[in-house]
Amino acid sequence: MEVFQFRSGPAPLLVSMPHIGTELPPGLAERMTAAGRLLADTDWRVDQLYDFLDDLGANVIEARYSRYVIDLNRPPDGQPLYPGASNTELCPVSTFEEEPIYLPGQAPGEDEVAQRRTDFWAPYHARIAECLEEIRARHGHALLWDAHSIRSRAPRFFDGKLPDLNIGTASGTSASPRTIAAVAGAAAAAAPAYSHVVDGRFKGGYITRRYGRPAEGTEAIQLELSWATYMDEAPPFTFRDDLAAGIRPVLRDMLAAALGAQPKGR
Repeated sequence: MEVFQFRSGPAPLLVSMPHIGTELPPGLAERMTAAGRLLADTDWRVDQLYDFLDDLGANVIEARYSRYVIDLNRPPDGQPLYPGASNTELCPVSTFEEEPIYLPGQAPGEDEVAQRRTDFWAPYHARIAECLEEIRARHGHALLWDAHSIRSRAPRFFDGKLPDLNIGTASGTSASPRTIAAVAGAAAAAAPAYSHVVDGRFKGGYITRRYGRPAEGTEAIQLELSWATYMDEAPPFTFRDDLAAGIRPVLRDMLAAALGAQPKGR
């Protein structure tokens, strides 16, 4: 079972897209509510938006299965990323709108969660770790960019409207000050058309926190992008080429700035 798609590139960059998947294992849809089957909390078409990654020479890993199967950006033990705030589970049972994902009695139990962790979560993370090791061996350092998107208004997680560009660095620990400043500078250059924040409501999930080890040669940045910058926020979640034409160059500039801030390669 192929749980992700991967393509390699020559740059010291790995772009991860853990929440773009829309596939479900056989039989799961029948256990889900209508709200669950909508898969509304997908990071819709982020791969289409980042269509310039091959030009940058990036390595790219893209999840195939829905985050409702298992959330690849959560720790394997299911501990909350943001203690004291609303969090979704390793295998979510409710949507961002707090609607049940499963029909009564159909939510996964402990054994099923453990099996999903083995089948879906572990292979994705093994490939991230392997790729970062390969990049460090070639270049002496690696940059991980975790690409996400979310609706601009999600009261479960934050008040009001989200900034357009939400840069997460695990409170400054997952990347060097130079890289953080470069990425933030590229985002700031897009004002007033686009707003940004560093380590606001979204400071980076498990992937950023787990793999961002600047002292060991790997830096990690998460970007949580507002849906309003590139798509319709209501079903069927249509990609908007007119909107994407504005934000796509900003994303490319941010990634190029992050790459430019890396140490000189071997």
